[in-house]
Amino acid sequence: MVDSHTPSARPEAIWSPDPDIARTSTLAAFSDYANTRYSLGFDDALDYQKLWTWSTDNIADYWEAVWSFFGVHSRTPYENVLTNETMPGAQWFSGATVNYARHALTNGHTDTAALVCIKEDGREETVTWTQLRSRVAALATTLRGCGVEQGDRVVGYLPPGQHAVIGFLAAASIGAIWSQCAQDFGATAVVDRFGQLEPTVLIAADGYSYNGRHYDRRTEVAAIRQGLPTVGHMIVVEHHTPGSYAQTLASNTLHWDDSTSFDAELEFAAVPFDHPLWVLFSSGTTGLPKGIVHSHGGILLSLLSLLGLHMDLRADDRLFWYTSTNWMMWNVVVSTLLTGATAVIYDGSPTYPDTRTLWRIAEEQQITFLGTSPGHLQACEKAGINPGSEFDLSALRTIGSTGSTLPPSCYTWVHEKVGAHIQLSSTTGGTDAVTAFACSAPTTPVWPGELSARALGVCLQSWDGNGNELRGEVGELVITKPIPSMPVYFWNDTNGDRYKDAYFSTFPGVWRHGDWVTVTAHGSVIMHGRSDSTLNRHGVRLGSSEIYQAVERLPEIEDSLIVGVDEDEGRYWMPLFVVLTPGTELDDALIAKINSSIRTQASPRHVPDEIIAVRALPHTRTGKKIEVPLKRILQGAERDAVLSLDAIDDPDSVNQFVAFGQARRTALTAG
Repeated sequence: MVDSHTPSARPEAIWSPDPDIARTSTLAAFSDYANTRYSLGFDDALDYQKLWTWSTDNIADYWEAVWSFFGVHSRTPYENVLTNETMPGAQWFSGATVNYARHALTNGHTDTAALVCIKEDGREETVTWTQLRSRVAALATTLRGCGVEQGDRVVGYLPPGQHAVIGFLAAASIGAIWSQCAQDFGATAVVDRFGQLEPTVLIAADGYSYNGRHYDRRTEVAAIRQGLPTVGHMIVVEHHTPGSYAQTLASNTLHWDDSTSFDAELEFAAVPFDHPLWVLFSSGTTGLPKGIVHSHGGILLSLLSLLGLHMDLRADDRLFWYTSTNWMMWNVVVSTLLTGATAVIYDGSPTYPDTRTLWRIAEEQQITFLGTSPGHLQACEKAGINPGSEFDLSALRTIGSTGSTLPPSCYTWVHEKVGAHIQLSSTTGGTDAVTAFACSAPTTPVWPGELSARALGVCLQSWDGNGNELRGEVGELVITKPIPSMPVYFWNDTNGDRYKDAYFSTFPGVWRHGDWVTVTAHGSVIMHGRSDSTLNRHGVRLGSSEIYQAVERLPEIEDSLIVGVDEDEGRYWMPLFVVLTPGTELDDALIAKINSSIRTQASPRHVPDEIIAVRALPHTRTGKKIEVPLKRILQGAERDAVLSLDAIDDPDSVNQFVAFGQARRTALTAG
């Protein structure tokens, strides 16, 4: 059992939906639709818990309702909604032939904005729906001219912008398989990923900007092509600097403008529902990254449910979710197009030149849904800015947050300093299924520290180690029934062993996600951190996120990481590593303050044995803490055996932990 500092009384909702507004939501219309179609007997379209219960008790009916409500087009009729309700191995909509790109591009919009692409230096380009269709059609024709067929792989080494969107949609329209890497990845890390796929075409940009600096990546582009012998053609993009590829190009290298600026017919290959759409890669912090394959139909349905029902995106909305092209949230952003809404994309740092950047864009672009991370919201809170009074955010309806656990204080800060009218949607899901497992809905309240609801069609439960369901107690996050967007397979996992081991080895036939979670009596969800990095002090276990919430709320702390290290002779060492704000010293007073915050806000049993100030902490390139590899290094494992430095944002910071581990073991031996 995990010990969790949970208030004895449930907190009051900090935000509640206006019933009149909620009744105009797409979710309310869907509830009425399902009620009529399946004779459910609902007396209130705003009763989310009844809708969720039906959607998980009857998953085939729910996903069939999503299909018909959103008008999914299939060239051939499906035979069965769900042939096998097994995991892995569920077969959805057998017989259907669909195409994701068709749904993303087929609507009545012409001259309105499909994409608004903004660079850190302020340059901005709007791509209308007509322009988007034209460029996708031309690029698809170019790809076919390069020999690309269904099932071939097309890869992109691209920053956030229109090129990654168009490249993906063009590949998808053919039935080719897309994959991409962000440009902060070095050539070796990219080849580790793309090399597994044996791609035929590489689309690569000249560079990107971040934190006031331009990064020229042409040398890396050349090295990547050299490392991918199967690439027959490369398309180069002058994303940052016009003329950067003006010199004579190598053979079989094309310019982006030449590849996308001619008239062509937009065509869509009809592919089976489970035909691969893209390959996303795991972080690769502990070995060769796993290629996670998702399908056209599965992604289409799951993201229509997430974006259309939970996020309530409609044609007149504008979504801006700050993300790298390497994070699954980029794939969610692109899928905004499925709803007819506008996707606003930013290439740059969210805190350059200051923490007001995203709020400034939200005002200028009249954003209705703004997505960010807990780290960004905490940075804004610590900076003392007041977005609600400094910017016109009247158009902003919802703020989404994902990537790590959102502390309760951020809920209060958003409510008080950004806008009391704004719904804050903390979300959990992942690269594994590219959708939300728990999030919010237009009809659900917001409670500080809680994710408002389990997602429709997602049978999320909390289990103890024996597979018993828990309510109001901390347990393993499991999903007991299949979701259409679960991976169809892992790349090069011939017999499916790696796939089964990743999710189904603990509870056969049940998806174990690796998070500690509480499902409350009222259906909300509380996240407690990764279950594989649990802190076990004297037999009492605690999720690390509880510590981070207590520590990182302090103005003196920029970042923190805690691990529990099992040592020889039964010793257990639990150090806390902190990155201090500039000008702060880790003196006795601050140590006492940190310990007091942990004692009162998290658990008195989990006050660290030692607090150590470090220059920086390593993260994955999507910003996640890497507790388990660092724990193993502190235990004496070789750095390169447990961690791929190419997958880390600050590789040099790892060496601190090597030194700490050596010093610790030397001291114990001497003692």
